[in-house]
Amino acid sequence: MRIIHVTDCYLPRLGGIELHVRDLAARQRAQGHEVTVVTSTPGESAPGLWRAAPGDAWLRSLCPDVVQAHVSIISPFALGSARRASRAGVPTVATVHSLWTHVGPLPELACELWGMRRWPVTWAAVSDRAATPVRALLDVPVHVVPNAVDLDEWIPAPEQPHPGPPHVVSVMRLTGVKRALPLLDILRGAAARTDFSATVIGDGPQRAAMERHLRRHRLGDRVRLTGTLDRAAIRRELATASVFLAPAHRESFGIAALEARASGVPVLASAHSGVGTFIRHGREGLLARDDHDLAAQLVRLLVDHDLRDRLAAHNRRVRPAFGWPEALARHEELYAAARVTAASTEALAG
Repeated sequence: MRIIHVTDCYLPRLGGIELHVRDLAARQRAQGHEVTVVTSTPGESAPGLWRAAPGDAWLRSLCPDVVQAHVSIISPFALGSARRASRAGVPTVATVHSLWTHVGPLPELACELWGMRRWPVTWAAVSDRAATPVRALLDVPVHVVPNAVDLDEWIPAPEQPHPGPPHVVSVMRLTGVKRALPLLDILRGAAARTDFSATVIGDGPQRAAMERHLRRHRLGDRVRLTGTLDRAAIRRELATASVFLAPAHRESFGIAALEARASGVPVLASAHSGVGTFIRHGREGLLARDDHDLAAQLVRLLVDHDLRDRLAAHNRRVRPAFGWPEALARHEELYAAARVTAASTEALAG
């Protein structure tokens, strides 16, 4: 099958959508599919990658069997491509990777201006949390196809005692949406009540502001900013982690949190995010109502060794359910649904 993944954001930019699309395309190629990623992100060329200008030249040239558009909040290239492909009769999926809530009128304006309710597109989202506002806005069925991680790669490290205070780890793009600066406020509140060290992995536009924040509040000896690390280095950090902290309220799924959970680390996250897809409060980690509760629950995890050990023991013993074999099978079902939608539209037009 010739599969085209269309995304506004792709490598060399690093983020959840970029890495997920890269991994999904690689896994589908390994299954024998002919897969191309089409993106408006500039960068170097590579096999299986089409860096496109606006328009449909790629659609005419590649002749896909199915197009999957990966949509965030503002994704004009992916949404425009889904519109063109579906109107050309190509089975088309639009997968929403963000929460269409509390972002102003943008989703509703796009829906009205582009007539998105009338598109012959199969809609999907990466979690129930992400699917709910899409269903409400478009009044269409929305499939839930969660993201995935390699459960043979993200495994608990051998248990060994870690000297010193507990270690908190976060992995994120250092942006406002990921709530990089509020993360430091949460850590600062916890630091006033108990001892710990923290490592924040990732880079982004708020790094300089975070460095100033750490200097201003004299947290440089507690909190370390590493910048971007590769997956092997992240696994080494998680091997020393006591808690994984994911502060974003508008996280649609949370791949980094799933990697931590698969590595046996208790996860603390916002109850308003999609992390609740795989973290149950009191089972795999803790879910907090707001920043005040995040700080309180962090202190609770850091001082309550029995609670922390119980959550870690569960995560080490029970593998999560979000591996690639399940995700690939769900995508095959999604493409089958898109073929039905395209065939029905063609029959009605005929």
